[in-house]
Amino acid sequence: MKEAKIFWIAAVVITIASAYYQRITGPTYPVTGKISFVQKEIPYRLERSHSSSDDYLVSIKTGDPAVSGILIWQRYKTNDAWIQAPMNYSDGSLAAHLPKQPPAGKLLYKVILSSGGQKISVPEDRPVVIRFKNDVPLFILIPHVLAMFGAMLLSTRTGLECFNKEAALKKYTNWTLVFLIAGGMVLGPITQYYAFGALWTGIPFGTDLTDNKTLIALVGWIAAAISINKFSKPKIWILSASVLLLVVFLIPHSTFGSELDYSKMNN
Repeated sequence: MKEAKIFWIAAVVITIASAYYQRITGPTYPVTGKISFVQKEIPYRLERSHSSSDDYLVSIKTGDPAVSGILIWQRYKTNDAWIQAPMNYSDGSLAAHLPKQPPAGKLLYKVILSSGGQKISVPEDRPVVIRFKNDVPLFILIPHVLAMFGAMLLSTRTGLECFNKEAALKKYTNWTLVFLIAGGMVLGPITQYYAFGALWTGIPFGTDLTDNKTLIALVGWIAAAISINKFSKPKIWILSASVLLLVVFLIPHSTFGSELDYSKMNN
């Protein structure tokens, strides 16, 4: 009993840590930081994902009306000219809108701050890429997130069960498969359909790593489930499937995800 508790605690810690890592390293996580300008430290938070239902308000709190700003943007992977939009100062912040885009549409954008003949780019290195998406109903999104979290938790717990002398491998493996199929192969495509209008953009239809890594993890766990009935020593298969899911789970979410090709639109 004590060993089981330790395994569950370890599984929870690993799952939460990996989920956090995946979140902060993903292409939809906001770009944040601080810049030093005109003897001030100015914080910023620039979103990389936004709803297609409305424009995105880009806002930077400068606390100084003497600092002006221009929002510069361009449609992603196009030869469009960069569009400049003056930012309005109000309540200590400069703000301007990026126009909403169709689902999977992306924009490049950055802010140029000016004061007393000095200029600085925010961010300083490269423009931010923001992707627009349709809103996903919570009755789909919440079960999807919970199921994927549960799949990762159960996968890790099943892998740790391999170190138990009287391992309940079949039970844990079956539950891992149930959650992985429900979260990744049923609710995942439905979530993506609501967000971008496509059920599946992985192999063989695209390069979406979120879809592809889910498929790879599922294949690994199907092989692990088969090994329980076919092989006398299935632990190596189960442990490998557990490690495989952890590795693919660490790949940032939405990498190489749905992307609108503006060249195919009627301009």
